[in-house]
Amino acid sequence: VQLQAYGGGLVQAGGSLRLSCAGSGRTFSNYAVGWFRQAPGKERDFVARISGRGGLTYYPDSVKGRFTISRDNAKNTVYLQMNNLKPEDTATYYCAADLEYNTLILASNVHLWGQGTLVTVSS
Repeated sequence: VQLQAYGGGLVQAGGSLRLSCAGSGRTFSNYAVGWFRQAPGKERDFVARISGRGGLTYYPDSVKGRFTISRDNAKNTVYLQMNNLKPEDTATYYCAADLEYNTLILASNVHLWGQGTLVTVSS
């Protein structure tokens, strides 16, 4: 499967943005998908993940209650709805995929990445 992330942009603090991750291939629903982000000079951090059929999701405390991950396997797309954005959410966001749901938490364990999309939140 190949991934392509898009939807980033500039938004004011308190605003919302929705990122999309489009996957290719007929086996997209076999893959768990996650979102990670990387700010300049910092490590790539886990943001959210969703299981292949969408029944399981997980978020770190930093985004819980503000971000929602979902997927539409008929469209081979995973979404990240980001609400109440803060300046500290500014980063390049990457989507990633793996056949194992629990792999999608440590970036160094992930091998299948989409290109990043930049999110900038102004104060």
